[in-house]
Amino acid sequence: MKKGITQIYTGNGKGKTTAALGLMLRAVGSDLKVAMVQFLKGNKDSGEIKLIEERFPEIEAYQFGTDRFITKNNIQEEDRRKAENGFLKAKELVTSKEFDLIVLDEINVAIYFGIIDKKEIAELIKNKPQNLELVLTGRYAPKEIINLAELVTEMKDIKHPYNNGLQARKGIEY
Repeated sequence: MKKGITQIYTGNGKGKTTAALGLMLRAVGSDLKVAMVQFLKGNKDSGEIKLIEERFPEIEAYQFGTDRFITKNNIQEEDRRKAENGFLKAKELVTSKEFDLIVLDEINVAIYFGIIDKKEIAELIKNKPQNLELVLTGRYAPKEIINLAELVTEMKDIKHPYNNGLQARKGIEY
């Protein structure tokens, strides 16, 4: 790729990570080099991690989180440490200039929770290699980061079965 852009998938609707994973599959199918760093996620049993490990070893995937559900009110020191390590890994991958596509999954939520500094993410975007496609996912994308992106998609929640008590289902939501 001659020109890579920054994409953001945000909003309160379902499908942000799913869209990024679809883009990753498309890129791998076109022989592009792909990496993903997941923030606030540590479930090795998730469908996407199992699939990548078993069938797409050419994708570099890293998780920096625990397997518990995190909110702004229950952040622990371990969450902060893992997110910080995730950012260091993301920075290493971006600056390596080895990848065509890098997905920073749930990075926007980590910024919103205050465990990743949006100024550092802004610098990462501004200084990324010209040919790198960089994708940031997660609710609550800050305006400063949105302004730096060339493509922003907002997933809007119109109706969701979770509101009627249906819990996340393996293979569909994770």
